[in-house]
Amino acid sequence: MKNNNLRWHHNKISIKDREQLIHQKGLLIWFTGLSGSGKSTIASALEEALFHKGKLCYLLDGDNIRHGLNSDLDFSIKDRKENIRRVAEVANLMVDANLIVITSFISPLIDDRENVRKMFGKYFIEVFVDCPLNICEMRDVKGLYKKARNKEIQNFTGISSPYEKPINPEIVLNSEKNSIETLVEQILNFMSINKFI
Repeated sequence: MKNNNLRWHHNKISIKDREQLIHQKGLLIWFTGLSGSGKSTIASALEEALFHKGKLCYLLDGDNIRHGLNSDLDFSIKDRKENIRRVAEVANLMVDANLIVITSFISPLIDDRENVRKMFGKYFIEVFVDCPLNICEMRDVKGLYKKARNKEIQNFTGISSPYEKPINPEIVLNSEKNSIETLVEQILNFMSINKFI
């Protein structure tokens, strides 16, 4: 519900001013994929690689966000949508500050991810970490798939809740057959070719 008493405050320092100060443009790199696909591991390695290239970046991880900002949300479809909406709004502020923001969220629904894409336009890279369900289950260090199979966890993506694969992501990573280093290099190459770094 919109409040008619609110007005947008325009800052005196522009996005271009910040760009010139820190010599980089803001960008959102959105990792999506099943639990256990390797999203967080790859995203963390990417953050480290970009940091060593002198880039200001920040990783927003799904589990971490649910400990604080989104601790009031469950895993129903409605709350999953709100989870992604809030994350996108936080990322939008950070990208406006010219940070490279890396997010790692299952974000199972195409519509939710497309809404994020619309917010960021050309400053959005969707990274699909493609890994077969059976491999994700084999890697299940948290034991979540086992609990979901035993019906101890409801609305678990890939088991009792759907995952919609991206239709046209900028990057597809095969985490079953490639090393973390190879996958990070794949992302960095894409970013370099497209002049993001």
